Amino acid sequence: MTSDLDEAAADFARVRPRLFGIAYRMLGSVAEAEDIVQEVWIRWQGYDRTKVIEPAAFLATTTTRLAINAAQSARVRRETYIGPWLPDPIDLREDPALGAERADALELALLHVLEKLSPTQRAAYVLREAFDYPYDEIATILEMSEPNVRQLVSRAHKRLATERREPVANDEHRRLLEAFLAAARDGDVAVLEELLAADAISYADGGGVRNASKIPVAGRTRIALFMKSFASHFWTGSTIALTEANGRPAAMVSRDGVPFVMLNIAASPDGIDRLLWVMNPDKLAKISTWA
Repeated sequence: MTSDLDEAAADFARVRPRLFGIAYRMLGSVAEAEDIVQEVWIRWQGYDRTKVIEPAAFLATTTTRLAINAAQSARVRRETYIGPWLPDPIDLREDPALGAERADALELALLHVLEKLSPTQRAAYVLREAFDYPYDEIATILEMSEPNVRQLVSRAHKRLATERREPVANDEHRRLLEAFLAAARDGDVAVLEELLAADAISYADGGGVRNASKIPVAGRTRIALFMKSFASHFWTGSTIALTEANGRPAAMVSRDGVPFVMLNIAASPDGIDRLLWVMNPDKLAKISTWA
């Protein structure tokens, strides 16, 4: 006979990928998302489950509220982070359930932009756009009125529209990435400028450890010249392996078999508009076996 705790574990296991997906999209950190999910499990074990009509709804609500609190704390910590902070890349080939419902709000560049929203606004956007929650359910989760939730999502869309263009298909994304890598290795300024959007921005997350630019580099010409300035030593002895991060083509760059950067891009019909260089050794250690 199935025990009450076995039933609770089964209910939790069924929705665990969704819980992690909510927390990860909210926080951009695999470790923090896993901590949230673990805390939800602990609370679920100790809760009077006879009062819960819909376990999935209860667990998603708990996850979202904990993630909002964590996002508020993370925002303070990231203000003291050395250089740009970038979300942790994830490999959907290892955990396809993470993007199974809707791939929205998963691309690395979009997660980076979501950091500019308030935690509550981010939660409303993620629940609606990534998991297609009805507005009335989101209102219950966030303890807000439905009109206020609709306003939150609308404002999030408007904010993101100013920061993000319509992305290209994966084949074109890969083509642009490969062309950029070839031009970057050659230090070919002219080709780099052709590939980049006029207002492109390059972010390098070294976490204060790597010799990475501590401020974003903005504009196609500045980025192209910046790439040329270190091409001779940055790429020397390196090998490039195409991989995938957050459902999009990416590149892992290694030297002597040790990854030292993962490059992710965001691209629109105007060209590459975001370059995201993950160089923090702690983040690379978690994804070094992908390629």
